[in-house]
Amino acid sequence: MSKTSIDQDFYYTINQSSIAEFKDRGSKFIAYAYPVITTDEAKNYLQILKKEHPKALHHCFAYRIGIDGNNFRVSDDGEPSGTAGKPILNQIDSKQLTDISVIVVRYFGGTLLGVPGLINAYKTAAALTLQMVPVVQKQVEIKYELHFDYTKMNEVMTVVKQFNCSILHQEMQLFCLLKIGIPKARLEEVLYKINDMHTITATMI
Repeated sequence: MSKTSIDQDFYYTINQSSIAEFKDRGSKFIAYAYPVITTDEAKNYLQILKKEHPKALHHCFAYRIGIDGNNFRVSDDGEPSGTAGKPILNQIDSKQLTDISVIVVRYFGGTLLGVPGLINAYKTAAALTLQMVPVVQKQVEIKYELHFDYTKMNEVMTVVKQFNCSILHQEMQLFCLLKIGIPKARLEEVLYKINDMHTITATMI
């Protein structure tokens, strides 16, 4: 379970990718970190690296997505159970990160490293790539869908900007649809302002 909690107003992630390399007794471990917000994104990065490194014996990974701590996965990809995916995830969790995937590609160097050696190698490679990328703090957002008449556009956008809401999707016609992420810490204030406009319907999504 991640230390990131749904009760928090902020969470930590990365917003750019990084790469680092670790060598041990001839084996080469290349670690990649990517910001992801869906499991499909994590899978896509894995497929890209499998194409980039077709001769690598193992493509091990761990990802954690979302702020409830429940959406995560680890893979040892043929390494002894618990020697790759879990040590990678432990490095993600030690920095309290989410919305992130770390993939470690291994080229075998001819010498068996043993279970402790493998755990150390995957842990170190993951730690190195996480050191290469800045951690960013983001606001936990609650997603809402707003329906309103076009004449209310300016009032709505003023509230959106004032409270630093993110715009996820918009359809602007005679009747407008706006999907926004409202910072959890400002939710009550935003909903009060929106409800005060009367002709706007706000639905949590």
